[in-house]
Amino acid sequence: MGAPSTQLPPDATSERSDAPAVAADDSRSRTSRWRRRGFWLGTVAIAVGMSLLAYVAWQFWGTTWVSDRHREQALGQIHADWRSTHTAQVKTRFGSASAIVEIPRFGRHYQVPVLEGTDSGVLAVGYGHFPGAAGPGQVGNYALAAHRVTHGEPLRNMPELRVGDLVRIITRTRTYDYRLVTGGDDLVVPLTARWVTTPLPHNPAGGVQPPQAPGQRLITLTTCAELFHTDNRLIAFGVLERSVPHREPGVAPTS
Repeated sequence: MGAPSTQLPPDATSERSDAPAVAADDSRSRTSRWRRRGFWLGTVAIAVGMSLLAYVAWQFWGTTWVSDRHREQALGQIHADWRSTHTAQVKTRFGSASAIVEIPRFGRHYQVPVLEGTDSGVLAVGYGHFPGAAGPGQVGNYALAAHRVTHGEPLRNMPELRVGDLVRIITRTRTYDYRLVTGGDDLVVPLTARWVTTPLPHNPAGGVQPPQAPGQRLITLTTCAELFHTDNRLIAFGVLERSVPHREPGVAPTS
């Protein structure tokens, strides 16, 4: 009898040699799937990040770019209508405009329209005049609101305002000069503090407030307390110093 054969049956040889190859193929397939998943997850994360950056850029710079152009359109229409009509209220495409604000501390070219109401469309163009508040120069409180950041940022530099600073309100027939009696960052109140826009604001906490004499002709400026989202507001009060009539409708006298 010959020596026993050392060769495995054909089936056994095939099974042993194929097993490592199959395992390697499975490993490569899993690796490939994870790489594809990682690629798409990374792509989605980058897209989301870029979208968020674009949104932030639009809010901080895009809205201001648009608002600046809308503001110039509104100012142009206000000046033109004041000269050509007998109407104090100008119907612009952004709302009814009644006045223009000048604040010398913010620069000689600072001019921002005042529109009626305080909704988002109004505040995207300029100052909003609180419904029911006194008009320019009237007894009571001429209460205005404006953005501190985005949408033109009319009151971005509110904290720079100081006691004694001039806030000039120009209407079709008169110019009203108010002097601030509080600084731009002297008073911070929550959004729910309605007392600041009442005819004679009285601070329930006994802190910063305008002179409490009856018959005051006041102005109140309100804006966000921080540059980012906040439920607090900066408040500044002023008192009417003088009222000067215009020789020509809509043309303020030079000071």
